[in-house]
Parts: sequence; C-alpha cells; structure tokens
Amino acid sequence: MACFITFEGIEGCGKTTQLSLLAQKLRSRGHEVTVTREPGGCAIADRIREILLDAGNSAITPMTELLLYAAARAQHVAEVIVPALQSGRIVLCDRFTDATVAYQGDGRGLDHSVIAQLNHLATGSIRPDLTLLVDCQVEVGLARAMARINSCQGAREDRFELESLQFHQRVREGYLKLAEQEPKRFIVIDGAGKIEETEAAISGLLFPRLSELLAGC
Repeated sequence: MACFITFEGIEGCGKTTQLSLLAQKLRSRGHEVTVTREPGGCAIADRIREILLDAGNSAITPMTELLLYAAARAQHVAEVIVPALQSGRIVLCDRFTDATVAYQGDGRGLDHSVIAQLNHLATGSIRPDLTLLVDCQVEVGLARAMARINSCQGAREDRFELESLQFHQRVREGYLKLAEQEPKRFIVIDGAGKIEETEAAISGLLFPRLSELLAGC
C-alpha cells in the first residue's frame, strides 16, 4: 500500500542515517520502498542541488534560493514521488516541503504565504502521510555535520552548514513550531543520543502509526 513518509531536521540531526535504517527494516518486512531526497532525487533536481549546496554560490539571494528549491521539487515530485506512490510503494524522502518552510521561511525570513503557494504549485496534492522530525541541539547537529563534510572525499555540500548559529536556531524553532501545528502528522524524535537509541525510538512510535495508515488504504 502506498504511503509517503518524510524525514526532517536540522543539519547533522541524523535523519539520513535513520531513513536508511527504516528503509532496511521496511524491506525486511516485505514492503516495496523508494528512498529519495531533496533537493535532488532525479537528474535535473540533482543539478539544482549542486547549485544550492555549493558554498561558492554565496551570492544566491533568499528568493532565488526559494525558487530553485521549488523548481527542483516540481521535477522530483513528477518524476519520482508520484510514480512511486501510484505503483503502491512506500516513499521515504529525506526532506520535503517542511524544510522549505523552516529554512527559507523561518531561517531566511521569507513570506510564509509565498512559500505555501510555491510548495502547492510544486507538489499539487502530494503531502506526507507521516513526518519524522529528528530533533537535536543546534551545536550538536552542526558539529556532526561538519565532521561528516570534512571526512567526505566528494564535493563539499556545506553552504547551509556555514550559516550562523542564529540561522540554524531559527530553523530548528521553525521545525518545532510545525510539529506543534500538525501533531497528527509529525512524530518528534530526540536525535541527540546514539544511533541505536534513535532507531528504537522511531520504530516504537512509527510502526503503530504506519499500520493504521496502511490498514486504512
């Protein structure tokens, strides 16, 4: 049965690791799973990702950034997410529209109504069934993120990691506000602990909710 689950959180919260672990667990239970990410997820969106996350592109204005995210999302939804859902797969996406609200809305200070309009244009009727918000202190997340980036042999995707501590704090607060506004969709997980602890917490809260969703399809 089709289901759309997104993972959200600040830099270095551990959401990407937890998404991968959940995908393995779901596949072991016989589910067909599509794993994807934003920005990116398909060839055209991945090219836009390169622009967005390259620290050398510091001249990008907040509005340009927002429009690039919307363009990447529109392609990603049409090319990856909609076909996967239509084929009955569980889709796990590393960031989606909530990230735009938190980063470009709360972080950059752009108009939330404009962001809502662009998100709607890019996604149509596609909305997550469940969203896992992996939360941690900003200082913890950034330290993890920079350690990962510094150990990576590929391109450095660090434009956001180099933003101020205050920017990241605003993003975190934006995420927590979204979770308060939509408690039926969001599951908030403490990501400050060990990977195994976070994985167990996600499983304990997610699978009962997922069973209800799939039973209702």
